[in-house]
Amino acid sequence: MSSLRVSRIIITILMSAAGIIFLLPFVWMLSASFKPELEVLAYPIQWIPETWNAVENYREVWFGTLPFALYYWNSIKITLLTTAVSLITSAMAAYGFSKISFKGRDVIFIMVLATFMIPHQAILVPQFVLFRWLGLFDSHTGIVLLGSAGAIGTFLLRQFFMSVHNEIIESARMDGANHWTIFVRITLPLVKSALATLMILRFIWTWNDYQNPLIFLRSDHLYTLQLGMRKFSDVNGEFYSLMMAAAVSAILPLMIIFIIGQKQVIEGVAQGSVKG
Repeated sequence: MSSLRVSRIIITILMSAAGIIFLLPFVWMLSASFKPELEVLAYPIQWIPETWNAVENYREVWFGTLPFALYYWNSIKITLLTTAVSLITSAMAAYGFSKISFKGRDVIFIMVLATFMIPHQAILVPQFVLFRWLGLFDSHTGIVLLGSAGAIGTFLLRQFFMSVHNEIIESARMDGANHWTIFVRITLPLVKSALATLMILRFIWTWNDYQNPLIFLRSDHLYTLQLGMRKFSDVNGEFYSLMMAAAVSAILPLMIIFIIGQKQVIEGVAQGSVKG
C-alpha cells in the first residue's frame, strides 16, 4: 500500500470523526425534542428515547400559549421576499458593473465595496430615524428593505459575470438583443451556481437575523421566529424538551434550502477554484 493511499485513508478517518463530533449536538437536540422532560438530562445520555413524547412536545410548541406558527410564517415571508429582492438587485447591479461601460463605473463600484468597512451597528441610528420618517418602522416592508441591501451579493455575482465572454454578448447585440434580453436569457443561466450560492447565504442570514427585527419591530403580531424564540424561552426556558422541539422546528427551513441548493453551491465553488 502506497504512502499516498495511507495518508488519504487517515485523512478520511479524521474528517469522518470530525464530522461526527460536529453532528452530535444536533443529534442530541433532535433526541431531546422527542423525550419527556425527565429523560432529557439523564446520564449517561440516552440517544434513543425510551419514552417517545414527540407529539406532546411539538403540539405545545405549535399550538401552545404563544403564536409560534405566526412567528414562523412571518419569518418565512420576510426571508423569501428578502432573498428574492436581494438576488434581483444584486444580479442587476453586478451585470451593470461588469458588462455595461459607463463613465465612473469603476469608481462607483469601489464606493460600493467601501461600504464593507462600515459596521452595521454604526448606521443603526440613521436607519432608525430614516425608517421612522418614511413610515417603514414596525413593518415587514422595512425589514425586507434592510435585509435586501448589501454589497456582498453584488461583489460575488460580478466576479461570475466577468467570466462570461464578451464575444457572447456582442454576438447577441448584433442579433438585436438589448441589455435586458442579454441579462435574462444569456448571462443569468451562465451564473446560476453563483445565484444559488447567494440565495442560500442570504436565506440563512435573513432567517437567523435577530438584530434588525429586535430594533425595527414593536408589534407582537409582526415578530419573526428569532424574537418568538426569545419569548418562548422566557415562558418555557426551564423545559428543555420544549426548547429543543422549537429549535428543531426553527432549523428545518435551513436544512431544506441547503439540500435543494447544495449541488449548485458545489458547482459554484468548483468553478471559483478553477478561475482562481
